[in-house]
Amino acid sequence: MARLKLQSEEAEQPDRWEAQLRKGALEMAALASLWRGRLYGLEIIRFLEVHSQLVLAEGTIYPILNRLKAEGLLTSEWVEAVAGHPRKYYSLTEPGRQRLRLMAEAWTGFSGGLSRLLEPVLTEKEISQ
Repeated sequence: MARLKLQSEEAEQPDRWEAQLRKGALEMAALASLWRGRLYGLEIIRFLEVHSQLVLAEGTIYPILNRLKAEGLLTSEWVEAVAGHPRKYYSLTEPGRQRLRLMAEAWTGFSGGLSRLLEPVLTEKEISQ
């Protein structure tokens, strides 16, 4: 019974691992979505989906945006829409732009190193034992 439980937990690990990896990158992704200008929440979600294949629910992005705003990395303003309800637009502050540059440098170094490490795993045939 314990062996069966361990096997089912191991089978779930890759999904959990990928979710944790994505979760760790969300702050950087949210900041990056605003690099070229202001967006409202749903636009950020769509931008991330199209440009990074990150699929997020509204309940995921808004707490991140609120935290980044509280840290002084974003500003927000309500803008009246021509049709429909007002929208809250988010923009990077100068400290937000600086933080994103640092994050991008760290990410690029980290992911480049891991890519080099994983290259043989993806290109070489496995040696049978």
